[in-house]
Amino acid sequence: MAQLALTAARRWAGIPLPGRIAIVYVAARLVTTALLIVAALQSTTFSRFGADPGLTDFVVGWDAQWYWLVAERGYPSELPLTDAGDVAENAWAFMPVFAFVAKGVGFAFGSWGMGALLVSLVAGYLACLALHRLLRDRIGRSAAMWAVVFFAFGPLAAMFQVGYAETLFLLLLFLALDATVRRRYAWLYVLIPVMAFTRPGILAFALYLALHGILRLVHRREDPLVRREVVHILALGALATVCGFAWQGIAALVTGDPGAYLSTELAWRQHWILGGVDGFIPFEGWVQASSFWFAQWGLPGEWGPVVLVLLVVGMAAALLLLPQVRALGPDLRLWSASYLLYLLAVFFPQSSTFRLLLPLSPLWGAVAVPRSRLWRVGVLAMCVLGQWVWIHHVYALGNTFWQVP
Repeated sequence: MAQLALTAARRWAGIPLPGRIAIVYVAARLVTTALLIVAALQSTTFSRFGADPGLTDFVVGWDAQWYWLVAERGYPSELPLTDAGDVAENAWAFMPVFAFVAKGVGFAFGSWGMGALLVSLVAGYLACLALHRLLRDRIGRSAAMWAVVFFAFGPLAAMFQVGYAETLFLLLLFLALDATVRRRYAWLYVLIPVMAFTRPGILAFALYLALHGILRLVHRREDPLVRREVVHILALGALATVCGFAWQGIAALVTGDPGAYLSTELAWRQHWILGGVDGFIPFEGWVQASSFWFAQWGLPGEWGPVVLVLLVVGMAAALLLLPQVRALGPDLRLWSASYLLYLLAVFFPQSSTFRLLLPLSPLWGAVAVPRSRLWRVGVLAMCVLGQWVWIHHVYALGNTFWQVP
């Protein structure tokens, strides 16, 4: 038995890295497909997809419908309004890159949905390769491979197989983080604008670049910081900031409404806040949501902000102190902190929060650091269980307010 295991290990090690990751990725997609099929078989007339959905329905469900709308009809020049006179949900909340790349790929098949599926699948595999490259020099090749396994099989792995922009954004993000860590700043002049128009989040990258620059300045004696690199970091930080606000300007220019984008984003929040939302105030969403959710759970609403503070302190402590997280290096911890701060500033947490945490996927490296086989197999099992819970209870059978993926 030991000899067989050794032989299998040698054969596995003899497969080129892209091949090994491809095997892991295909296995993960087969598991996700099986879970989607089971969910489809259990669907009822009360679910969003009806009593007899197919896998194609899942590919173009939920937010994928908005990307399809962008690809087919573009963006409205006049903002739609609700009966109460508020800005209604509309396509300006969705960036154009994924929508039109999927349209271009799908042209050969006569189907935007097929294009979206292929873009998500291919971008997901390439993201796995990029994640391994990003992590291997910090935690070792074996742990980096396990991080890829957790990423590919993760609770939100259905995103690899639906018409959402997540996997394309993750690919671009991992490449951008890798380029920054390796000081190959020139690549970022291409990656940053594409990221900015793929999915919201580039302002978090702008903050990360600022923190990266400060870190390099502090450690300039042991890690020399030349003038050319200073210029790159400053220019790229400015580029990321401009790109981060550019979509607001474009929406304002097309619609003639300076607040078009923010009003559109707040249209989704209107469903959650009694009395509506007057405007955007940074960090307000999490405070409101903490009280809202505690009330929904039958707990005192005033406990919500207290737990929120404890959660923020706990996350900060984990990024600063946990040895498994520290093993990832300062840059990946700075990115994680930047993105969490960005979410805290702009987001109203609800069921899609889990999906919005996907840009923190480099933290799978910290989960993969412990070498215990029992630990790693246990984490993998929890990933698959998490997939089933999310696919079954949120994506496929969602029919109420808290089941929004």
